[in-house]
Amino acid sequence: MIRIEPRHAPSRWMTFGIPVASALAALLLAAVPLSFAGAGIIEAYQEMYKGVFGSVFAFTEMLTRATPLIFTGLAAAIAFRARLWNIGAEGQLYLGAMAAVALGTGQIDAPAYILLPMVLLAGALAGSLGMLGPAWLKLRFGADEVVTTLLLNFIILIFVQMMLEGPLKDPMGLGWPQSMPIVDNAVLPAIIPRMRLHWGLGVAVVVAVVAQLMLSRSVWGFRVQAVGENPAAARHAGINVRRVMLGVAMVSGALAGLAGASEVTGLKGYLTADLSPGFGYTGIVVAMLAGLSPIGVVVAALFIASVFVGADAMSRALAVSSYLADLVVAMSLICVLIGGFIARNRVIFTAGARNKS
Repeated sequence: MIRIEPRHAPSRWMTFGIPVASALAALLLAAVPLSFAGAGIIEAYQEMYKGVFGSVFAFTEMLTRATPLIFTGLAAAIAFRARLWNIGAEGQLYLGAMAAVALGTGQIDAPAYILLPMVLLAGALAGSLGMLGPAWLKLRFGADEVVTTLLLNFIILIFVQMMLEGPLKDPMGLGWPQSMPIVDNAVLPAIIPRMRLHWGLGVAVVVAVVAQLMLSRSVWGFRVQAVGENPAAARHAGINVRRVMLGVAMVSGALAGLAGASEVTGLKGYLTADLSPGFGYTGIVVAMLAGLSPIGVVVAALFIASVFVGADAMSRALAVSSYLADLVVAMSLICVLIGGFIARNRVIFTAGARNKS
């Protein structure tokens, strides 16, 4: 017989070891579809490694890919800590990008040290407003935020497409549905000349460190933890649960909005409807792989970005489908969920009772 008992507290080894073991297990499991695709396992992983660490350009491309994942991973991690299931980071990302474009395409004439922070703050504000509606519906009517945030993604994307065909459309874009380009004073500078890596990465890492300190060392972080553990007990202890949930929702949406603002000001320079290949949804995997730790989000985002960039390089070298990266990410999430269950529960095997004659 199998008996499952909850653990009093997961060990430190399980807390930090399970995400690492989950990532390694996902890579090992990926060997199965690779073998069916006819690729040599060792050769495939060598190509993935070279695609990430084989040159300075490859490494900076991985860091560039990780930047929006850090923001969306933080958005999911902070919300999930309060048991607020924000699945709408994708839409909030687009709102942040649209606000950045609306403000950063020449509407305001200001020096870079004024205009650039204004554009990033506008993106964060737009993202937080995108989360305000679902949070209010949850607190006022008990609406399931998983449904409201998920469906809002599609509404926002259609709205962005409408704006790109209307007020935000670039008259010099030869008919393509894209916005006007960001002015030079609103562009996040490159970290390395002639590379795509920009200072959005620095902003993301700083935000992650601040989030870690706020969650672990501040009264606000204690309240978020208390609400996430037991809302009824937190309310009995005098914590305003509604205010905490609303604040978490605004912060989560703001971080997702920063992802969009960072992409248009640091990487692309203008807004299109295909700005994000699913950064908002992948951020959920990043947050789960990190165990909802802000610092862990940075590490998890680097791993997920390495998988995507490495799989693209492997695909070009060995003619293997790049969709293998999506498979590895999905298997990572499954392994994390299984590992989390093992960390929270102890599985005990006992001998079955014998039938008496």
